[in-house]
Amino acid sequence: MLMRTDPFRELDRLTQQLMGPGTWSKPSAMPMDAYREGDEYVVAFDLPGITADAIDIDVERNMLTVKAERRPVAKADDLQMELCERPLGVFSRQIVLADTLDTEHIKADYDAGVLTLRIPIAERAKPRKISIGVGSGHKEISG
Repeated sequence: MLMRTDPFRELDRLTQQLMGPGTWSKPSAMPMDAYREGDEYVVAFDLPGITADAIDIDVERNMLTVKAERRPVAKADDLQMELCERPLGVFSRQIVLADTLDTEHIKADYDAGVLTLRIPIAERAKPRKISIGVGSGHKEISG
């Protein structure tokens, strides 16, 4: 028999039981981190226990949608569950991407339960030098 001492874990488990698992029409949220690293915007999602083929990534205009499904493991007939805390069902997250990101060249990697998306910053959003003409000369933009 397993003993638990974290009261918040029990509260999370009860909430999950009351609300039920996520479905495609009402998915549960998934935790994520987002940060800029050089000329890329990086978004990392925690998806432990989910196979890569159960993850769906879509981009429509500037809306990024990530959906994943954790399915139950096949159980034996004589199995008696003592503790069940890992949530099952559908998880989803939508992010509005800035126009300064290049959505045509998003790279996705999945390793050790973490889905990492790398979105390059568009060339038009990078700093560029503008030269100034003297007198009646014209201005030139170099990038």
